[in-house]
Amino acid sequence: MKLHASAPSRRNAFTGYGEGYVMVNAVRHEASLIVLAERILAWPVPRFEALAAEHFASLAALRPEVVLLGTGARLRFPHASITAALTAAGIGLEAMDTQAACRTYNILVAEERVVAAALVLG
Repeated sequence: MKLHASAPSRRNAFTGYGEGYVMVNAVRHEASLIVLAERILAWPVPRFEALAAEHFASLAALRPEVVLLGTGARLRFPHASITAALTAAGIGLEAMDTQAACRTYNILVAEERVVAAALVLG
């Protein structure tokens, strides 16, 4: 599916997604990544089951208001013990399937919220 931005922007936005990939500003990504309004970072998470506390600590260090965790084709929830760094930093966490995370990210960025989309694509 393709998503279309309503106006040109210098901020990162999801422009499409499908099985095993997302497109940010029309560039295809097939590995897990973190998308912020101003930058894109590799995220060394090969699959949902590999998520660990250090992955969420790296997200907390980015200091977003909220993290949108894209868990793949279906919604899954990480155990609270591995997301504790976000809780301790007062950062919200919303788990959702990857397509919903992409759509929600675009809305929040358009509202100028400080949001990070952390997507598990493996």
